[in-house]
Amino acid sequence: MALTGSAPEQSFEPRIGRSVSLDHAAQLLGVSRRTIYNRIREGRLQTIRTPGGSQRVLLHSVVKAAVP
Repeated sequence: MALTGSAPEQSFEPRIGRSVSLDHAAQLLGVSRRTIYNRIREGRLQTIRTPGGSQRVLLHSVVKAAVP
C-alpha cells in the first residue's frame, strides 16, 4: 500500500512501550501514587497490563491529563 502525495498522519495510538510505571506517572504529573489510582478509577488515565500482570499508565493519557 503506497501513500499518494500526502504526508502520513501522526498517530497517538497507544502502543506497548509507550507507557510508564504508576510511580513515574505520579512524578510526571506531580501528584501522589494514590492520586494516580484515583484518576485511573475515574477514567482520567488509561492503563495496560503487562504479560507479568503489572499495571502501566499509557503515556498519551499522562500527557492529556497534564494539559489544562
